Amino acid sequence: MSAQIIPSRTPAETTLVESFGAVKASLPGSADVAKLREDNFAAFVEAGLPHRRVEAWHYTDLRTIMREALPLAAAPSPAALEGLKKDVAALPLHGTKLVIVDGAFVPELSDKAPEGVTISSLATVLSSGKPDLLTLLAGQGMGAGDAIVALNAAMMQDGIVIEVAPGAVVAEPLNLIYATASATPVARFSRSLVSVGAKASVAIAESSLGEGGRTGQTNGCLIFSVEDEAKVTHTSLLTGSVAGSIRLETFMVSLGARVKFDSFALISGQGLTRRQIFLRFNGEESESTMRGASLLRGREYADTTLFAEHLAPSCVGREIFKYILDDEAVGVFQGKIHVAPEAQQTDGRMLSKALLLTDGVVMNNKPELEIFADDVACAHGATCGGLSEEQIFYLQARGLPYKEAEALLLEAFAAELVDELEDEKTAETLRGEISSWLAARVVK
Repeated sequence: MSAQIIPSRTPAETTLVESFGAVKASLPGSADVAKLREDNFAAFVEAGLPHRRVEAWHYTDLRTIMREALPLAAAPSPAALEGLKKDVAALPLHGTKLVIVDGAFVPELSDKAPEGVTISSLATVLSSGKPDLLTLLAGQGMGAGDAIVALNAAMMQDGIVIEVAPGAVVAEPLNLIYATASATPVARFSRSLVSVGAKASVAIAESSLGEGGRTGQTNGCLIFSVEDEAKVTHTSLLTGSVAGSIRLETFMVSLGARVKFDSFALISGQGLTRRQIFLRFNGEESESTMRGASLLRGREYADTTLFAEHLAPSCVGREIFKYILDDEAVGVFQGKIHVAPEAQQTDGRMLSKALLLTDGVVMNNKPELEIFADDVACAHGATCGGLSEEQIFYLQARGLPYKEAEALLLEAFAAELVDELEDEKTAETLRGEISSWLAARVVK
């Protein structure tokens, strides 16, 4: 009989085990939620922090990178919230502001819900035990087997639950704003849900206020459940992270029939950012576009990993991600399109494009197709290369200095995806972020 080899826990894993034991009784939720937490934490303990032998985490060895686990963020104090009021009011955002501070939804800093929208804190929903919402919050099997998803489900402190009524047309974006009230780096675990009724239309925009979400360790999960014939647009600004920070974002999307779903994310900043996307086509004739741009320099690190499941016929999926890498930055793109036997006439295309500006950068690409249907049109591709010297020469011949010509080409490369957004105000904000990043590089 061979002895079972049990790997030793890292200091970070040991701290997480101790933290869960200390706080689990105080975390919100009914008895069913408490069991969900226990089951997910047991799954995390069995797997441990993901490492390079885990296929989906092959390029991002979190077990090695995460040397310590920070203490869990405390509930924000009234004085800290009072200090944030002016900052929230000054944000140049149009639409409804919904503020999450260190993982906790704060209604007193947030706007009232527009007509056709119901907004609740995750803590309230977990305690009320509504079966339909709890099923959606559990992820319906998306992300199963992922240790970070399991850890989020076990430790989720709070978040926001947005319910858009069937047929509702929400004219302006709902802005999810992540802030912090902690003076020292902490760990945050939030899980939020956007449930969109049939034939409804809504736009969701994620951003950070000050250092919110940009410092310490963040493990966030945002779940979309979209019913038949709805239309959803989504943007996410994952920018400005500080050195030493770890930002782990899970994005789950479940689509009904004849849905139109469009998402764009902009990633830049120091530290490590990992964004993993789980996309599931449950209904026929739906269309989804997942896009993203990562702007990296220094020793910045960004990982986008995507799994698209086509479970229904005649759906269209487009996944396009671009990277600009400078200095010693590292980019990762892993994407898999899975087509089930019943998903005939699937049209799925995935593309990763990277501009490598120096010899010291690293770009890891791994696109995959897994097809079990015989009537499909699926393709994937990945390109890596430098800027065209001919294009730079063309611009220099018209009077632009080399650095400005280079910046113009880089801006066109990154902003091409932004130009496809329907909301011009949101697109302008994203263009501003891209321009700021490029301007900082020009003066370097």
